[in-house]
Amino acid sequence: MTPPETGQTGPETPPDAPLPPAVFRVPQTIARRADFLRAAAARRQGAPGFLLQARDRDDGDPATRIGYTCSRKVGNAVHRNRARRRLRAVARAVLPEHGRPGWDYVLVGRPEVTEARPFAALVEDLRLALTRIHAAPDRAAPTRPAPRGKRRGKGAPAPPP
Repeated sequence: MTPPETGQTGPETPPDAPLPPAVFRVPQTIARRADFLRAAAARRQGAPGFLLQARDRDDGDPATRIGYTCSRKVGNAVHRNRARRRLRAVARAVLPEHGRPGWDYVLVGRPEVTEARPFAALVEDLRLALTRIHAAPDRAAPTRPAPRGKRRGKGAPAPPP
Protein backbone atom coordinates (compact mmCIF):
# COMPACT_ATOMS: atom_id res chain seq x y z
CA MET A 1 0.00 0.00 0.00
CA THR A 2 1.41 3.37 -0.97
CA PRO A 3 1.00 6.47 1.18
CA PRO A 4 -1.57 9.04 0.03
CA GLU A 5 -0.37 11.90 -2.10
CA THR A 6 -0.65 15.47 -0.93
CA GLY A 7 -3.97 17.12 -1.60
CA GLN A 8 -6.03 14.02 -0.79
CA THR A 9 -8.29 13.88 2.19
CA GLY A 10 -7.11 11.97 5.20
CA PRO A 11 -7.12 12.10 9.00
CA GLU A 12 -5.06 15.33 9.02
CA THR A 13 -7.38 17.12 6.57
CA PRO A 14 -9.80 19.58 8.19
CA PRO A 15 -13.45 18.40 8.08
CA ASP A 16 -14.62 21.46 6.14
CA ALA A 17 -12.07 21.01 3.34
CA PRO A 18 -13.62 20.41 -0.10
CA LEU A 19 -13.82 16.81 -1.22
CA PRO A 20 -12.05 15.64 -4.37
CA PRO A 21 -14.39 15.61 -7.38
CA ALA A 22 -14.66 11.81 -7.53
CA VAL A 23 -15.91 11.60 -3.93
CA PHE A 24 -19.42 12.61 -2.92
CA ARG A 25 -21.34 12.47 0.30
CA VAL A 26 -24.03 9.81 0.51
CA PRO A 27 -27.37 11.41 1.43
CA GLN A 28 -28.71 10.67 4.89
CA THR A 29 -31.68 8.32 5.10
CA ILE A 30 -35.04 9.50 6.38
CA ALA A 31 -36.19 7.16 9.13
CA ARG A 32 -38.90 8.99 11.11
CA ARG A 33 -42.53 8.74 10.02
CA ALA A 34 -43.09 12.45 10.68
CA ASP A 35 -40.43 13.32 8.09
CA PHE A 36 -42.11 11.04 5.52
CA LEU A 37 -45.46 12.72 6.23
CA ARG A 38 -43.96 16.21 5.84
CA ALA A 39 -42.47 15.22 2.48
CA ALA A 40 -45.80 13.73 1.39
CA ALA A 41 -47.54 17.02 2.16
CA ALA A 42 -45.07 19.05 0.08
CA ARG A 43 -44.19 18.90 -3.62
CA ARG A 44 -44.68 15.77 -5.66
CA GLN A 45 -43.79 14.74 -9.16
CA GLY A 46 -44.92 11.58 -10.86
CA ALA A 47 -42.60 9.58 -13.08
CA PRO A 48 -43.24 6.34 -14.97
CA GLY A 49 -41.15 4.30 -12.53
CA PHE A 50 -41.93 5.98 -9.19
CA LEU A 51 -43.40 8.99 -7.42
CA LEU A 52 -41.01 11.65 -6.11
CA GLN A 53 -41.99 13.68 -3.05
CA ALA A 54 -39.72 16.56 -2.05
CA ARG A 55 -39.57 19.44 0.41
CA ASP A 56 -37.15 22.16 1.37
CA ARG A 57 -36.61 21.75 5.12
CA ASP A 58 -35.54 25.39 5.76
CA ASP A 59 -33.78 24.31 8.96
CA GLY A 60 -30.25 25.44 8.07
CA ASP A 61 -28.93 21.86 7.88
CA PRO A 62 -27.22 21.40 4.49
CA ALA A 63 -27.65 17.61 4.47
CA THR A 64 -29.67 16.06 1.69
CA ARG A 65 -31.93 13.33 3.03
CA ILE A 66 -33.70 10.57 1.12
CA GLY A 67 -36.35 8.03 1.99
CA TYR A 68 -37.69 5.03 0.11
CA THR A 69 -41.05 3.38 0.42
CA CYS A 70 -42.89 0.61 -1.39
CA SER A 71 -46.37 -0.40 -0.29
CA ARG A 72 -47.66 -3.95 -0.29
CA LYS A 73 -49.25 -3.20 -3.66
CA VAL A 74 -45.73 -3.53 -5.12
CA GLY A 75 -45.71 -7.19 -4.12
CA ASN A 76 -44.44 -9.48 -1.42
CA ALA A 77 -41.33 -8.70 0.66
CA VAL A 78 -38.96 -9.96 -2.02
CA HIS A 79 -40.43 -7.66 -4.66
CA ARG A 80 -40.64 -4.66 -2.31
CA ASN A 81 -37.01 -5.06 -1.25
CA ARG A 82 -35.87 -5.42 -4.87
CA ALA A 83 -37.79 -2.26 -5.82
CA ARG A 84 -36.27 -0.35 -2.86
CA ARG A 85 -32.76 -1.51 -3.79
CA ARG A 86 -33.28 -0.22 -7.32
CA LEU A 87 -34.56 3.12 -5.99
CA ARG A 88 -31.50 3.41 -3.72
CA ALA A 89 -29.17 2.74 -6.66
CA VAL A 90 -30.95 5.35 -8.79
CA ALA A 91 -30.75 7.94 -6.00
CA ARG A 92 -27.03 7.22 -5.50
CA ALA A 93 -26.45 7.82 -9.21
CA VAL A 94 -28.50 11.03 -9.56
CA LEU A 95 -28.73 12.92 -6.25
CA PRO A 96 -25.07 14.00 -5.98
CA GLU A 97 -25.51 16.02 -9.18
CA HIS A 98 -29.16 17.06 -9.08
CA GLY A 99 -30.15 17.01 -5.40
CA ARG A 100 -30.15 20.22 -3.39
CA PRO A 101 -28.69 20.71 0.08
CA GLY A 102 -31.31 21.04 2.82
CA TRP A 103 -33.97 19.08 0.94
CA ASP A 104 -35.81 15.85 1.81
CA TYR A 105 -36.69 13.47 -1.01
CA VAL A 106 -38.92 10.39 -0.83
CA LEU A 107 -39.08 7.88 -3.67
CA VAL A 108 -42.30 5.85 -3.71
CA GLY A 109 -42.18 2.64 -5.74
CA ARG A 110 -44.93 1.82 -8.22
CA PRO A 111 -46.44 -1.66 -8.54
CA GLU A 112 -44.77 -3.79 -11.23
CA VAL A 113 -43.07 -0.81 -12.91
CA THR A 114 -40.28 0.07 -10.44
CA GLU A 115 -38.94 -3.46 -10.52
CA ALA A 116 -39.32 -4.06 -14.26
CA ARG A 117 -38.34 -0.69 -15.77
CA PRO A 118 -34.79 -0.52 -17.21
CA PHE A 119 -32.27 1.10 -14.86
CA ALA A 120 -31.25 3.77 -17.38
CA ALA A 121 -34.90 4.79 -17.74
CA LEU A 122 -35.26 5.08 -13.94
CA VAL A 123 -32.16 7.29 -13.79
CA GLU A 124 -33.57 9.55 -16.50
CA ASP A 125 -36.97 9.60 -14.73
CA LEU A 126 -35.34 10.84 -11.52
CA ARG A 127 -33.30 13.51 -13.33
CA LEU A 128 -36.42 14.83 -15.03
CA ALA A 129 -38.52 14.67 -11.85
CA LEU A 130 -35.88 16.59 -9.85
CA THR A 131 -35.64 19.23 -12.57
CA ARG A 132 -39.42 19.70 -12.51
CA ILE A 133 -39.63 19.74 -8.71
CA HIS A 134 -36.97 22.43 -8.42
CA ALA A 135 -38.44 24.50 -11.25
CA ALA A 136 -41.92 24.57 -9.70
CA PRO A 137 -42.98 27.77 -7.95
CA ASP A 138 -42.82 27.68 -4.17
CA ARG A 139 -46.14 26.85 -2.54
CA ALA A 140 -46.51 28.42 0.89
CA ALA A 141 -49.65 26.55 1.89
CA PRO A 142 -52.43 24.84 0.03
CA THR A 143 -55.25 27.28 -0.60
CA ARG A 144 -58.91 26.44 -0.89
CA PRO A 145 -61.23 28.22 -3.29
CA ALA A 146 -63.69 30.66 -1.75
CA PRO A 147 -67.07 29.12 -0.97
CA ARG A 148 -69.69 29.78 -3.63
CA GLY A 149 -72.63 29.92 -1.29
CA LYS A 150 -74.36 27.73 1.18
CA ARG A 151 -74.14 24.03 0.71
CA ARG A 152 -77.38 22.24 0.31
CA GLY A 153 -77.92 18.85 1.78
CA LYS A 154 -80.47 16.24 0.96
CA GLY A 155 -83.98 17.60 1.11
CA ALA A 156 -82.95 21.26 1.32
CA PRO A 157 -85.08 23.60 -0.74
CA ALA A 158 -83.60 24.96 -3.95
CA PRO A 159 -82.52 28.61 -3.85
CA PRO A 160 -84.97 31.11 -5.34
CA PRO A 161 -84.28 32.06 -8.98
